[in-house]
Amino acid sequence: MVVIKTIEEIELLRESALVVSKTLGMLASEIKPGVDGLYLDRLAEEFIRDHGAEPGFLGMYDFPNTLNLSPNAQVVHGIPNKEPLKDGDIISVDCGALKNGFYGDHAYTFEIGNVEEETKNLLRVTKESLYIGIKEFKAGNRVGDVGYAIQNYCESHGYGVVRELVGHGLGKKLHEGPEMPNYGKRGRGKKFVDGMVVAIEPMINMGTKRIKQLRDGWTILTADGKPSAHFEHNVALINGKPELLSTFQYIYDALGITSNEEDEFRVKKLQL
Repeated sequence: MVVIKTIEEIELLRESALVVSKTLGMLASEIKPGVDGLYLDRLAEEFIRDHGAEPGFLGMYDFPNTLNLSPNAQVVHGIPNKEPLKDGDIISVDCGALKNGFYGDHAYTFEIGNVEEETKNLLRVTKESLYIGIKEFKAGNRVGDVGYAIQNYCESHGYGVVRELVGHGLGKKLHEGPEMPNYGKRGRGKKFVDGMVVAIEPMINMGTKRIKQLRDGWTILTADGKPSAHFEHNVALINGKPELLSTFQYIYDALGITSNEEDEFRVKKLQL
């Protein structure tokens, strides 16, 4: 079910989203060769609780950890473990937080050390497709317009767009309507109206769009073993236009990256 939010509720959602954004920014300085996922998970849980929130994923559907950590060929829902990160790896870090009764939920795929250029391009295109999709989240458009934009851009670069996993509405529940696929046809699906809040999250594979699941019941991998990238933002529809509630700026500050990619979606000035 789609739940329309008031401006006051959107501001509470923004607070929750920013807890996640700050958590990802803190982790950005810790993600390096030799570090293991359980260490990152402990840091994230402590940081979220220190900021007056609760880990959004911990215990959700019986998930055992605070973070979804998905390296290399893992697409999403990877379980943190003691395996150390290696030079040349990539890792998707998906994080959720619950504060004041509302969820924040977004993700970023990090490079670790010297990553191959082909893999860097996958990350670049996937992140670019996220903003291409966000541009289509506007009054009068429909779910299919966002999915089509992401699919068209990524497939034009020869990448596989995962079908079985999708973005979603966000609010007092982690997963609300509408579902937000990363593929589709223009003019199809639920029409967007002011007060909608969604998580848009391209999950893009270097090779095939096909996926498989590990026996742990959680971890999703590419069927051909090639890398996958995942980027996610939380976005509200206000006055007919998309406004970011989450930000990657804390990550960029930690990594020394300069970017203006979020500027056109940032009506409210971000307090860093």
